[in-house]
Amino acid sequence: MPPKSSRAVTDKSPGTTARSPELLLGIYRLLLKCRISDEKARILFRQGKYGGNFYSAVGQEATNVGAAYGLRDDDWIAPSHRDWTSNIIKGAPLKFCFAQLFAKATSPDRGRSSPAHMGYPPLNVITPASSIAGQLSVGTGVAFGLKKHGRDSVVVAFFGDGATSTGTFHEALNFAGVHKLPCLYVCANNRWAESVPLRLQTALENLSDRAKAYGFPGVTVDGNDVLAVHDAAQAAVTRARAGEGPTLLECKTYRWYGHSEIDPAKYRTKEEVEGWKKKCPLAAFEKQLLDKKILTEAQKGQIASEITAEINAAVEFAEESPYPDASELADHVWAERGA
Repeated sequence: MPPKSSRAVTDKSPGTTARSPELLLGIYRLLLKCRISDEKARILFRQGKYGGNFYSAVGQEATNVGAAYGLRDDDWIAPSHRDWTSNIIKGAPLKFCFAQLFAKATSPDRGRSSPAHMGYPPLNVITPASSIAGQLSVGTGVAFGLKKHGRDSVVVAFFGDGATSTGTFHEALNFAGVHKLPCLYVCANNRWAESVPLRLQTALENLSDRAKAYGFPGVTVDGNDVLAVHDAAQAAVTRARAGEGPTLLECKTYRWYGHSEIDPAKYRTKEEVEGWKKKCPLAAFEKQLLDKKILTEAQKGQIASEITAEINAAVEFAEESPYPDASELADHVWAERGA
């Protein structure tokens, strides 16, 4: 029997459109949880509660949630610096997520990679690389290991449009194509590689076309449509588990804020930003559920209240947790003999 999923499972068969209310409400809850958590992290940064920098994914929630929702506990995620909420989607406790931001000893890596490089080993979330697209090499390596061991687990690797212009991207995907690795590569195409617009990065209309060079499918979807992303991701995961190799999934979306919290993003027009905010993935999905009476206004308020209470408790935990002692500086660098 395959390991259980850490999320509710879909009741739809491949190729159908039937979805259970449990699935839809589960996706909605995670969209909202990621949005509120991300916005809270931005506020805490601006309050000086933690150092470093924060890379918000507000506006891109449907891409992350749609692609990762429904993964099994033994599946892996290779996130980028903007995918802090991937840990939340996989099921990492919020208190550890906020402890990571605060660089506290209670964080998964005991305060070493704060704030934008959180991984969660118990649920196979790989710590992000600082170098752009570095996580693709690591994720591809994990997928290679999974195949060598005959497992049907998959790796979902996240990255932005800018990463597709790097050599690491090409090397990782080429290797995955040659060896038919169980990997889903998810590109959050938010139109901007920091301050460089997509039109100055590539002449391609769809970045998914790059997959043709590596011998596996490339699919482009509306990255603000969580169900479109989920359906495409589930098809790719099914394909990967069956030993048919990787898929490149391009999700066209948009980040609402600057590249990071210290970036005012003056390279974008107000009209462009406001236009994309009107395509809010959370608001659009919420309206669908309300119109279909799968979600009520009362449920909506209750879910938001529960998430807010959980976040407040997590922040309190993080604030009260100790910082790691300086004596730990050289720990966890080398493997212990016999470990």
